[in-house]
Amino acid sequence: MSETYQQMEARAKLCAAEIQKQGQVHLVSHIDADGITSAGIMGKCFERAGIAYTHEFVKKLDERVMVRLLSENHPLLVFTDLGSSLIDFMVDNNMNAIVADHHHPNGREENVSRDSATFPYHINPHLFGANGGFEISGSGVSYILACALGDNADLADLAIVGAIGDMQNRKHGKLVGLNKEILDRGVAAGVVSYGPDLGLFGKQTRPIYRILQYSSEPYLPGLTGDEEACIRFLQNAGVGYNQLDGAKLWIELDFDERKKIITALIKYCSDRGLSSQRAGEIVRECYTLLSEKEGTEMRDASEFSTLLNATGRYDRAETGVAVCMGDRGDALADAGNLLIEHRKNLVNGLNFVRENGICQLENIQYFYSGSEIKETIVGIIAGMSSSIEGVSRNKPMIGLADSEDGIKISSRGTQDLIRRGMNLSKAMSEVTEMVGGTGGGHDIAAGGTIPPEKVDEFIARLDIYIGNQLSGRSNG
Repeated sequence: MSETYQQMEARAKLCAAEIQKQGQVHLVSHIDADGITSAGIMGKCFERAGIAYTHEFVKKLDERVMVRLLSENHPLLVFTDLGSSLIDFMVDNNMNAIVADHHHPNGREENVSRDSATFPYHINPHLFGANGGFEISGSGVSYILACALGDNADLADLAIVGAIGDMQNRKHGKLVGLNKEILDRGVAAGVVSYGPDLGLFGKQTRPIYRILQYSSEPYLPGLTGDEEACIRFLQNAGVGYNQLDGAKLWIELDFDERKKIITALIKYCSDRGLSSQRAGEIVRECYTLLSEKEGTEMRDASEFSTLLNATGRYDRAETGVAVCMGDRGDALADAGNLLIEHRKNLVNGLNFVRENGICQLENIQYFYSGSEIKETIVGIIAGMSSSIEGVSRNKPMIGLADSEDGIKISSRGTQDLIRRGMNLSKAMSEVTEMVGGTGGGHDIAAGGTIPPEKVDEFIARLDIYIGNQLSGRSNG
Protein backbone atom coordinates (compact mmCIF):
# COMPACT_ATOMS: atom_id res chain seq x y z
CA MET A 1 0.00 0.00 0.00
CA SER A 2 1.42 3.38 -1.01
CA GLU A 3 2.03 6.14 1.51
CA THR A 4 -0.59 8.30 -0.22
CA TYR A 5 -3.20 5.55 0.07
CA GLN A 6 -2.35 5.15 3.75
CA GLN A 7 -2.72 8.90 4.32
CA MET A 8 -6.11 8.98 2.60
CA GLU A 9 -7.16 5.89 4.51
CA ALA A 10 -6.26 7.61 7.80
CA ARG A 11 -8.35 10.63 6.82
CA ALA A 12 -11.20 8.31 5.82
CA LYS A 13 -11.13 6.67 9.27
CA LEU A 14 -11.52 10.09 10.87
CA CYS A 15 -14.54 10.76 8.63
CA ALA A 16 -15.95 7.29 9.27
CA ALA A 17 -15.87 7.89 13.01
CA GLU A 18 -17.94 11.05 12.54
CA ILE A 19 -20.48 9.18 10.38
CA GLN A 20 -20.80 6.42 12.97
CA LYS A 21 -21.24 8.98 15.74
CA GLN A 22 -24.10 10.71 13.92
CA GLY A 23 -25.76 7.52 12.67
CA GLN A 24 -27.84 9.44 10.11
CA VAL A 25 -26.60 10.90 6.83
CA HIS A 26 -27.84 12.93 3.89
CA LEU A 27 -25.76 12.00 0.84
CA VAL A 28 -25.26 14.49 -2.02
CA SER A 29 -23.58 13.37 -5.24
CA HIS A 30 -23.04 14.33 -8.86
CA ILE A 31 -25.20 13.05 -11.74
CA ASP A 32 -22.50 11.50 -13.93
CA ALA A 33 -21.24 7.90 -13.81
CA ASP A 34 -18.55 8.75 -11.28
CA GLY A 35 -21.06 10.47 -9.01
CA ILE A 36 -23.63 7.70 -9.36
CA THR A 37 -21.12 4.95 -8.56
CA SER A 38 -19.92 7.05 -5.62
CA ALA A 39 -23.47 7.15 -4.30
CA GLY A 40 -23.90 3.43 -4.98
CA ILE A 41 -20.75 2.61 -3.02
CA MET A 42 -21.82 4.75 -0.06
CA GLY A 43 -25.41 3.49 -0.20
CA LYS A 44 -24.29 -0.14 -0.02
CA CYS A 45 -21.83 0.75 2.71
CA PHE A 46 -24.44 2.56 4.81
CA GLU A 47 -26.93 -0.30 4.46
CA ARG A 48 -24.35 -2.86 5.55
CA ALA A 49 -23.38 -0.69 8.54
CA GLY A 50 -26.99 -0.03 9.52
CA ILE A 51 -26.62 3.72 9.01
CA ALA A 52 -29.82 5.54 8.08
CA TYR A 53 -29.43 7.77 5.03
CA THR A 54 -31.21 9.80 2.40
CA HIS A 55 -29.67 10.91 -0.87
CA GLU A 56 -29.97 13.37 -3.72
CA PHE A 57 -28.14 14.17 -6.95
CA VAL A 58 -27.23 17.60 -8.29
CA LYS A 59 -25.98 18.71 -11.70
CA LYS A 60 -23.92 21.48 -10.15
CA LEU A 61 -23.11 22.23 -6.53
CA ASP A 62 -23.27 25.99 -6.01
CA GLU A 63 -24.15 28.37 -3.19
CA ARG A 64 -27.83 28.24 -4.09
CA VAL A 65 -27.88 24.49 -3.45
CA MET A 66 -25.77 24.92 -0.33
CA VAL A 67 -28.15 27.51 1.12
CA ARG A 68 -31.03 25.11 0.57
CA LEU A 69 -29.15 22.23 2.22
CA LEU A 70 -28.28 24.48 5.15
CA SER A 71 -31.94 25.34 5.67
CA GLU A 72 -32.88 21.65 5.82
CA ASN A 73 -30.87 21.12 9.03
CA HIS A 74 -29.42 17.70 8.19
CA PRO A 75 -27.48 16.15 11.12
CA LEU A 76 -24.64 15.26 8.75
CA LEU A 77 -24.02 15.88 5.05
CA VAL A 78 -21.73 13.63 3.01
CA PHE A 79 -20.68 14.98 -0.40
CA THR A 80 -19.28 12.55 -2.98
CA ASP A 81 -17.62 13.49 -6.28
CA LEU A 82 -18.19 17.16 -5.44
CA GLY A 83 -17.87 19.60 -2.56
CA SER A 84 -14.18 20.53 -2.59
CA SER A 85 -14.91 23.86 -4.28
CA LEU A 86 -17.22 25.02 -1.47
CA ILE A 87 -15.26 24.25 1.69
CA ASP A 88 -15.22 27.95 2.62
CA PHE A 89 -19.03 28.02 2.60
CA MET A 90 -19.18 24.96 4.83
CA VAL A 91 -16.75 26.46 7.33
CA ASP A 92 -18.34 29.92 7.31
CA ASN A 93 -21.78 28.42 7.93
CA ASN A 94 -20.71 25.75 10.44
CA MET A 95 -22.06 22.92 8.29
CA ASN A 96 -21.52 19.45 9.71
CA ALA A 97 -20.21 17.89 6.53
CA ILE A 98 -17.83 15.33 5.08
CA VAL A 99 -16.40 15.76 1.57
CA ALA A 100 -15.11 12.81 -0.48
CA ASP A 101 -14.06 14.45 -3.75
CA HIS A 102 -11.26 14.33 -6.31
CA HIS A 103 -11.55 17.72 -8.01
CA HIS A 104 -9.00 20.38 -7.19
CA PRO A 105 -9.97 22.11 -3.90
CA ASN A 106 -10.75 25.81 -3.92
CA GLY A 107 -10.85 27.99 -0.83
CA ARG A 108 -8.84 29.73 1.83
CA GLU A 109 -5.58 28.02 2.70
CA GLU A 110 -6.60 27.39 6.30
CA ASN A 111 -9.69 25.52 5.08
CA VAL A 112 -8.28 23.42 2.25
CA SER A 113 -4.81 22.55 3.50
CA ARG A 114 -3.85 18.97 4.20
CA ASP A 115 -3.91 19.43 7.99
CA SER A 116 -6.74 21.97 8.16
CA ALA A 117 -8.06 22.41 11.70
CA THR A 118 -11.10 24.32 10.47
CA PHE A 119 -12.28 21.53 8.13
CA PRO A 120 -10.65 18.17 8.92
CA TYR A 121 -13.37 15.99 7.33
CA HIS A 122 -12.06 16.38 3.79
CA ILE A 123 -10.81 13.41 1.74
CA ASN A 124 -9.23 14.61 -1.50
CA PRO A 125 -6.15 13.26 -3.33
CA HIS A 126 -4.82 16.76 -4.00
CA LEU A 127 -4.38 17.28 -0.26
CA PHE A 128 -1.97 14.34 -0.20
CA GLY A 129 0.04 15.04 -3.35
CA ALA A 130 -1.95 12.91 -5.81
CA ASN A 131 -3.72 14.04 -8.98
CA GLY A 132 -7.50 13.64 -9.05
CA GLY A 133 -7.52 13.91 -12.81
CA PHE A 134 -6.05 10.46 -13.44
CA GLU A 135 -4.87 8.85 -10.20
CA ILE A 136 -8.24 8.47 -8.48
CA SER A 137 -11.87 9.34 -9.21
CA GLY A 138 -14.68 10.42 -6.92
CA SER A 139 -15.88 6.83 -6.66
CA GLY A 140 -12.36 5.77 -5.69
CA VAL A 141 -12.32 8.29 -2.85
CA SER A 142 -15.78 7.04 -1.81
CA TYR A 143 -14.43 3.49 -1.87
CA ILE A 144 -11.66 4.39 0.56
CA LEU A 145 -14.25 5.96 2.85
CA ALA A 146 -16.51 2.89 2.55
CA CYS A 147 -13.64 0.57 3.48
CA ALA A 148 -13.04 2.67 6.59
CA LEU A 149 -16.64 1.98 7.58
CA GLY A 150 -16.45 -1.81 7.22
CA ASP A 151 -15.41 -4.76 5.11
CA ASN A 152 -16.36 -3.35 1.71
CA ALA A 153 -13.43 -4.43 -0.46
CA ASP A 154 -15.87 -6.01 -2.92
CA LEU A 155 -17.21 -2.56 -3.87
CA ALA A 156 -14.01 -1.97 -5.85
CA ASP A 157 -15.86 -2.97 -9.03
CA LEU A 158 -18.10 0.11 -8.75
CA ALA A 159 -15.05 2.30 -8.09
CA ILE A 160 -13.49 1.01 -11.32
CA VAL A 161 -16.69 1.74 -13.27
CA GLY A 162 -16.66 5.30 -11.91
CA ALA A 163 -12.99 5.77 -12.78
CA ILE A 164 -13.55 4.61 -16.37
CA GLY A 165 -16.64 6.82 -16.65
CA ASP A 166 -14.47 9.73 -15.54
CA MET A 167 -11.88 8.88 -18.25
CA GLN A 168 -9.20 8.25 -15.63
CA ASN A 169 -7.53 5.69 -17.92
CA ARG A 170 -7.08 8.02 -20.90
CA LYS A 171 -3.80 9.66 -19.91
CA HIS A 172 -1.78 6.43 -19.62
CA GLY A 173 -4.07 4.02 -21.44
CA LYS A 174 -4.72 2.23 -18.16
CA LEU A 175 -5.53 2.89 -14.52
CA VAL A 176 -2.54 4.05 -12.49
CA GLY A 177 -1.75 5.38 -9.03
CA LEU A 178 -4.46 5.03 -6.41
CA ASN A 179 -6.84 3.68 -9.07
CA LYS A 180 -4.44 0.77 -9.64
CA GLU A 181 -4.33 0.05 -5.90
CA ILE A 182 -8.13 -0.08 -5.83
CA LEU A 183 -8.10 -2.29 -8.93
CA ASP A 184 -5.72 -4.72 -7.22
CA ARG A 185 -8.05 -4.86 -4.23
CA GLY A 186 -10.93 -5.66 -6.55
CA VAL A 187 -8.93 -8.47 -8.15
CA ALA A 188 -8.11 -9.87 -4.70
CA ALA A 189 -11.82 -9.70 -3.80
CA GLY A 190 -12.69 -11.62 -6.98
CA VAL A 191 -14.95 -8.94 -8.45
CA VAL A 192 -12.75 -7.50 -11.22
CA SER A 193 -10.32 -8.80 -13.82
CA TYR A 194 -8.26 -6.81 -16.30
CA GLY A 195 -5.86 -7.19 -19.18
CA PRO A 196 -5.02 -5.94 -22.68
CA ASP A 197 -7.83 -6.12 -25.21
CA LEU A 198 -9.46 -4.10 -27.97
CA GLY A 199 -9.76 -0.64 -26.47
CA LEU A 200 -12.87 0.40 -28.39
CA PHE A 201 -16.31 0.75 -26.82
CA GLY A 202 -19.01 -1.91 -27.06
CA LYS A 203 -17.27 -5.28 -26.81
CA GLN A 204 -20.08 -6.83 -24.76
CA THR A 205 -23.12 -5.64 -26.69
CA ARG A 206 -22.27 -4.19 -30.12
CA PRO A 207 -21.59 -6.01 -33.40
CA ILE A 208 -17.93 -5.55 -34.26
CA TYR A 209 -18.61 -3.35 -37.29
CA ARG A 210 -20.57 -1.00 -35.02
CA ILE A 211 -17.64 -0.86 -32.61
CA LEU A 212 -15.45 0.39 -35.46
CA GLN A 213 -18.11 2.68 -36.91
CA TYR A 214 -18.68 4.57 -33.66
CA SER A 215 -15.07 4.78 -32.51
CA SER A 216 -14.03 8.37 -31.82
CA GLU A 217 -11.14 7.86 -29.38
CA PRO A 218 -9.14 6.85 -31.25
CA TYR A 219 -10.56 8.18 -34.50
CA LEU A 220 -10.17 5.50 -37.17
CA PRO A 221 -9.53 7.19 -40.53
CA GLY A 222 -11.77 5.76 -43.23
CA LEU A 223 -13.77 3.67 -40.74
CA THR A 224 -15.21 5.96 -38.08
CA GLY A 225 -18.66 7.04 -39.22
CA ASP A 226 -18.77 4.74 -42.27
CA GLU A 227 -20.79 1.55 -41.72
CA GLU A 228 -20.10 0.05 -45.16
CA ALA A 229 -16.36 0.62 -44.85
CA CYS A 230 -16.35 -1.15 -41.48
CA ILE A 231 -18.17 -4.15 -42.90
CA ARG A 232 -15.73 -4.32 -45.85
CA PHE A 233 -12.79 -4.13 -43.44
CA LEU A 234 -14.06 -7.14 -41.49
CA GLN A 235 -14.83 -9.09 -44.67
CA ASN A 236 -11.30 -8.42 -45.94
CA ALA A 237 -9.89 -9.54 -42.59
CA GLY A 238 -11.98 -12.70 -42.88
CA VAL A 239 -13.46 -12.53 -39.39
CA GLY A 240 -16.33 -10.83 -37.57
CA TYR A 241 -18.74 -10.48 -40.49
CA ASN A 242 -19.81 -12.69 -43.36
CA GLN A 243 -22.90 -13.28 -45.44
CA LEU A 244 -23.68 -16.65 -43.84
CA ASP A 245 -23.34 -15.79 -40.13
CA GLY A 246 -23.84 -12.02 -40.32
CA ALA A 247 -22.32 -9.79 -37.66
CA LYS A 248 -20.62 -11.11 -34.56
CA LEU A 249 -20.06 -9.61 -31.14
CA TRP A 250 -16.50 -9.21 -29.91
CA ILE A 251 -17.13 -11.58 -26.99
CA GLU A 252 -18.16 -14.29 -29.46
CA LEU A 253 -14.66 -14.42 -30.97
CA ASP A 254 -11.87 -16.71 -29.75
CA PHE A 255 -8.37 -15.42 -28.94
CA ASP A 256 -6.95 -16.00 -32.43
CA GLU A 257 -9.89 -14.24 -34.11
CA ARG A 258 -9.52 -11.23 -31.82
CA LYS A 259 -5.78 -11.09 -32.50
CA LYS A 260 -6.44 -11.23 -36.23
CA ILE A 261 -8.78 -8.21 -36.14
CA ILE A 262 -6.49 -6.18 -33.88
CA THR A 263 -3.46 -6.87 -36.08
CA ALA A 264 -5.40 -5.94 -39.23
CA LEU A 265 -6.79 -2.81 -37.58
CA ILE A 266 -3.40 -1.53 -36.43
CA LYS A 267 -1.93 -2.12 -39.90
CA TYR A 268 -4.95 -0.46 -41.56
CA CYS A 269 -4.61 2.66 -39.43
CA SER A 270 -0.83 2.83 -39.76
CA ASP A 271 -1.13 2.61 -43.56
CA ARG A 272 -3.47 5.61 -43.44
CA GLY A 273 -1.16 7.87 -41.50
CA LEU A 274 -2.25 7.27 -37.92
CA SER A 275 0.80 7.73 -35.69
CA SER A 276 2.22 4.63 -34.03
CA GLN A 277 1.21 6.11 -30.68
CA ARG A 278 -2.39 6.61 -31.80
CA ALA A 279 -2.50 3.20 -33.48
CA GLY A 280 -1.25 1.71 -30.22
CA GLU A 281 -4.34 3.04 -28.45
CA ILE A 282 -6.40 0.44 -30.28
CA VAL A 283 -5.24 -2.01 -27.62
CA ARG A 284 -5.78 -0.87 -24.05
CA GLU A 285 -6.11 -2.30 -20.61
CA CYS A 286 -9.77 -3.31 -20.19
CA TYR A 287 -11.80 -4.10 -17.08
CA THR A 288 -14.36 -6.87 -16.60
CA LEU A 289 -16.83 -7.10 -13.72
CA LEU A 290 -16.84 -10.77 -12.82
CA SER A 291 -20.08 -10.78 -10.85
CA GLU A 292 -22.06 -9.51 -13.85
CA LYS A 293 -23.56 -11.60 -16.64
CA GLU A 294 -21.56 -11.84 -19.87
CA GLY A 295 -23.15 -10.02 -22.80
CA THR A 296 -24.67 -7.28 -20.65
CA GLU A 297 -23.64 -3.64 -20.28
CA MET A 298 -22.66 -4.25 -16.65
CA ARG A 299 -20.01 -6.84 -17.54
CA ASP A 300 -17.70 -4.22 -19.09
CA ALA A 301 -16.65 -1.18 -17.03
CA SER A 302 -16.86 1.16 -20.02
CA GLU A 303 -20.34 0.05 -21.05
CA PHE A 304 -21.59 0.06 -17.44
CA SER A 305 -20.42 3.65 -17.03
CA THR A 306 -22.29 4.62 -20.21
CA LEU A 307 -25.47 3.00 -18.89
CA LEU A 308 -25.14 5.03 -15.68
CA ASN A 309 -24.42 8.23 -17.59
CA ALA A 310 -27.66 7.69 -19.51
CA THR A 311 -29.65 7.67 -16.28
CA GLY A 312 -27.99 10.74 -14.82
CA ARG A 313 -28.14 12.84 -17.94
CA TYR A 314 -31.89 12.34 -18.19
CA ASP A 315 -32.56 13.29 -14.57
CA ARG A 316 -32.87 9.66 -13.44
CA ALA A 317 -29.70 9.20 -11.41
CA GLU A 318 -31.77 7.40 -8.76
CA THR A 319 -32.35 4.65 -11.32
CA GLY A 320 -28.61 4.39 -11.90
CA VAL A 321 -27.79 4.11 -8.23
CA ALA A 322 -30.45 1.40 -7.84
CA VAL A 323 -28.66 -0.60 -10.55
CA CYS A 324 -25.34 -0.05 -8.75
CA MET A 325 -26.91 -1.39 -5.58
CA GLY A 326 -28.06 -4.58 -7.28
CA ASP A 327 -31.51 -3.97 -8.76
CA ARG A 328 -31.61 -6.15 -11.87
CA GLY A 329 -35.39 -5.83 -12.29
CA ASP A 330 -37.32 -2.63 -12.86
CA ALA A 331 -34.33 -0.30 -12.35
CA LEU A 332 -32.20 -2.13 -14.90
CA ALA A 333 -35.09 -2.21 -17.39
CA ASP A 334 -35.63 1.53 -16.92
CA ALA A 335 -31.91 2.18 -17.31
CA GLY A 336 -31.90 0.14 -20.52
CA ASN A 337 -34.75 2.22 -21.93
CA LEU A 338 -32.92 5.42 -20.98
CA LEU A 339 -29.80 4.10 -22.70
CA ILE A 340 -31.81 3.51 -25.90
CA GLU A 341 -33.14 7.06 -25.69
CA HIS A 342 -29.64 8.32 -24.92
CA ARG A 343 -28.16 6.64 -27.98
CA LYS A 344 -30.96 8.01 -30.16
CA ASN A 345 -30.34 11.51 -28.86
CA LEU A 346 -26.61 11.15 -29.46
CA VAL A 347 -27.26 10.21 -33.08
CA ASN A 348 -29.65 13.14 -33.48
CA GLY A 349 -27.20 15.49 -31.81
CA LEU A 350 -24.33 14.36 -33.99
CA ASN A 351 -26.50 14.77 -37.09
CA PHE A 352 -27.38 18.31 -35.95
CA VAL A 353 -23.70 19.21 -35.68
CA ARG A 354 -22.92 17.55 -39.01
CA GLU A 355 -25.74 19.42 -40.78
CA ASN A 356 -25.13 22.82 -39.16
CA GLY A 357 -21.37 22.73 -39.27
CA ILE A 358 -18.50 23.49 -36.92
CA CYS A 359 -16.91 26.92 -36.65
CA GLN A 360 -13.14 26.84 -37.04
CA LEU A 361 -10.94 29.40 -35.28
CA GLU A 362 -7.17 29.47 -35.09
CA ASN A 363 -6.84 27.33 -31.95
CA ILE A 364 -10.30 25.96 -31.18
CA GLN A 365 -13.37 24.66 -33.02
CA TYR A 366 -16.90 24.93 -31.72
CA PHE A 367 -20.62 24.50 -32.35
CA TYR A 368 -23.64 26.14 -30.75
CA SER A 369 -26.70 23.93 -30.51
CA GLY A 370 -29.18 26.20 -28.72
CA SER A 371 -31.90 23.95 -27.32
CA GLU A 372 -31.47 21.29 -30.03
CA ILE A 373 -29.02 19.30 -27.90
CA LYS A 374 -29.70 18.65 -24.22
CA GLU A 375 -27.12 20.46 -22.12
CA THR A 376 -26.33 17.27 -20.20
CA ILE A 377 -25.10 15.49 -23.36
CA VAL A 378 -23.49 18.35 -25.29
CA GLY A 379 -20.09 17.27 -23.95
CA ILE A 380 -20.54 13.75 -25.30
CA ILE A 381 -21.54 15.18 -28.68
CA ALA A 382 -18.43 17.37 -28.60
CA GLY A 383 -16.32 14.25 -28.08
CA MET A 384 -18.10 12.31 -30.80
CA SER A 385 -17.78 15.15 -33.31
CA SER A 386 -14.27 14.04 -34.16
CA SER A 387 -15.92 11.56 -36.54
CA ILE A 388 -17.30 14.39 -38.69
CA GLU A 389 -15.49 15.09 -41.96
CA GLY A 390 -13.39 18.22 -41.83
CA VAL A 391 -12.98 18.30 -38.06
CA SER A 392 -9.44 19.06 -36.93
CA ARG A 393 -7.64 16.67 -34.59
CA ASN A 394 -5.27 19.49 -33.66
CA LYS A 395 -7.81 21.65 -31.83
CA PRO A 396 -10.10 21.05 -28.86
CA MET A 397 -13.82 20.81 -29.60
CA ILE A 398 -16.13 23.19 -27.74
CA GLY A 399 -19.88 22.50 -27.54
CA LEU A 400 -22.39 25.16 -26.40
CA ALA A 401 -26.02 24.56 -25.45
CA ASP A 402 -28.79 26.48 -23.73
CA SER A 403 -29.39 25.71 -20.06
CA GLU A 404 -31.48 27.11 -17.22
CA ASP A 405 -28.48 28.94 -15.79
CA GLY A 406 -27.17 30.40 -19.05
CA ILE A 407 -25.06 28.83 -21.77
CA LYS A 408 -23.54 25.46 -20.92
CA ILE A 409 -20.02 24.98 -22.26
CA SER A 410 -18.42 21.55 -22.70
CA SER A 411 -14.92 21.07 -24.05
CA ARG A 412 -13.11 17.93 -25.18
CA GLY A 413 -9.48 17.45 -26.13
CA THR A 414 -7.07 14.65 -26.96
CA GLN A 415 -3.96 13.25 -25.33
CA ASP A 416 -1.91 14.69 -28.20
CA LEU A 417 -3.15 18.18 -27.29
CA ILE A 418 -2.40 17.61 -23.61
CA ARG A 419 1.15 16.57 -24.49
CA ARG A 420 1.47 19.86 -26.38
CA GLY A 421 0.50 21.84 -23.29
CA MET A 422 -3.30 22.14 -23.40
CA ASN A 423 -5.16 22.00 -20.08
CA LEU A 424 -8.91 22.42 -20.49
CA SER A 425 -9.51 22.51 -16.74
CA LYS A 426 -7.43 25.66 -16.34
CA ALA A 427 -8.76 27.15 -19.57
CA MET A 428 -12.41 26.68 -18.66
CA SER A 429 -11.92 27.80 -15.08
CA GLU A 430 -10.10 31.01 -15.94
CA VAL A 431 -11.86 32.04 -19.16
CA THR A 432 -15.39 31.48 -17.82
CA GLU A 433 -14.44 33.63 -14.82
CA MET A 434 -13.26 36.39 -17.18
CA VAL A 435 -16.80 36.69 -18.57
CA GLY A 436 -18.71 36.28 -15.33
CA GLY A 437 -19.26 32.53 -15.40
CA THR A 438 -17.90 29.44 -13.67
CA GLY A 439 -16.09 26.39 -14.95
CA GLY A 440 -13.55 23.64 -14.38
CA GLY A 441 -13.00 19.92 -14.80
CA HIS A 442 -10.05 17.90 -16.07
CA ASP A 443 -7.24 18.57 -18.54
CA ILE A 444 -8.87 16.50 -21.30
CA ALA A 445 -12.53 17.34 -20.59
CA ALA A 446 -13.98 20.37 -18.82
CA GLY A 447 -17.11 22.45 -18.71
CA GLY A 448 -18.74 25.59 -17.41
CA THR A 449 -21.62 28.02 -17.62
CA ILE A 450 -21.56 31.62 -18.88
CA PRO A 451 -24.11 34.43 -19.36
CA PRO A 452 -25.81 34.25 -22.79
CA GLU A 453 -24.65 37.73 -23.80
CA LYS A 454 -21.01 36.76 -23.23
CA VAL A 455 -20.75 33.91 -25.76
CA ASP A 456 -18.81 35.83 -28.43
CA GLU A 457 -16.39 37.27 -25.87
CA PHE A 458 -15.90 33.86 -24.27
CA ILE A 459 -15.12 32.16 -27.58
CA ALA A 460 -12.64 34.88 -28.57
CA ARG A 461 -10.88 34.76 -25.21
CA LEU A 462 -10.78 30.96 -25.15
CA ASP A 463 -9.21 30.85 -28.61
CA ILE A 464 -6.41 33.12 -27.41
CA TYR A 465 -6.01 31.23 -24.12
CA ILE A 466 -5.70 27.81 -25.80
CA GLY A 467 -3.30 29.27 -28.35
CA ASN A 468 -1.08 30.50 -25.54
CA GLN A 469 -1.16 27.08 -23.89
CA LEU A 470 -0.20 25.28 -27.08
CA SER A 471 2.61 27.72 -27.87
CA GLY A 472 3.97 27.76 -24.33
CA ARG A 473 3.13 31.41 -23.73
CA SER A 474 1.86 32.61 -20.36
CA ASN A 475 -1.81 33.38 -19.84
CA GLY A 476 -1.04 35.50 -16.80
